Amino acid sequence: MAGAAADQETGLDDHTQDGTVDRKGNPIHRSKTGGWKACSFIIAYELIERMMFNGIAANLIIYLTTKLNQGTLTASNNVTNWSGTVWITPILGAYVADAHLGRYRTFFISSLLCLMMKI
Repeated sequence: MAGAAADQETGLDDHTQDGTVDRKGNPIHRSKTGGWKACSFIIAYELIERMMFNGIAANLIIYLTTKLNQGTLTASNNVTNWSGTVWITPILGAYVADAHLGRYRTFFISSLLCLMMKI
């Protein structure tokens, strides 16, 4: 026990100090988690998501007026509602992540749902 206390005081303990554990309940090693390995998925996902959002937003009024024969006023109202929904859903996701699933599981599930809807 004295050795563990000495390791923590000198900074030799490689585990996180905030009590986080992996999916098996073991303490997490700082050197083996996070970094660019974990960040690469988030960067790629955000890049693709931004391209999808901007591509849809740029063409949605044209699509609604020409293909769905909506009036300009109705189409712009629908685009505004769609855009507002896109920007408000992170609040719902934050609640689900904090209260129920955790941030990584919520991010993974929402990513799968988003990709399944786009395909």
